[in-house]
Amino acid sequence: MPRILAALPLVALPLVALPLVALPLVVLPAAAQPHMHQQHQRPGHPAPAQPYAGLEQRPIKALSAEQTAQLLAGHGMAMALAAELNGYPGPMHVLEHAAALRLTHAQTRRAEALRDTMATEARALGARIVALEGELDALFASGEAELARLAPLTAALGALNGRLREVHLAAHIEMRAALSAEQRAEYNRLRGYQPR
Repeated sequence: MPRILAALPLVALPLVALPLVALPLVVLPAAAQPHMHQQHQRPGHPAPAQPYAGLEQRPIKALSAEQTAQLLAGHGMAMALAAELNGYPGPMHVLEHAAALRLTHAQTRRAEALRDTMATEARALGARIVALEGELDALFASGEAELARLAPLTAALGALNGRLREVHLAAHIEMRAALSAEQRAEYNRLRGYQPR
């Protein structure tokens, strides 16, 4: 049902005709509705009633141990897929394929510099994100969460997450500029991307 509602243009549905129970399905992002995803359900079986059971044991409820480790290590976490899958190679993967791409000495130095700068900035931003997620978790764990304290935390987290993604994407833009068209085509082939 949520897929149907999302596909219908809102102008075609008079507001009074929408049942109140359907509104959260339209308003909430898909990530907030894990029990609604059909790929997690088997035909004829109801959705799990306890999708978050066990997550209350996490030190920071919104982050898994793996997510925390990746943020602190400056890993990409698929943040640059818009670049990677549209012909903008990442410096780390370019270096992995340095021999096959026949990188010049200057290109290798450029890729290393981009990788190192990206990693340094990403680690710093990741550490700040983890710290703020910890503050957000503590706010709710205290039982005294209030809107005045919430807004600055979520605004800061939004800005940091946006900046982190920018750091990863920017490295791809700069890496693309350092490679020839032939090297970019070979990179895509090596990475298994189909030509469009």
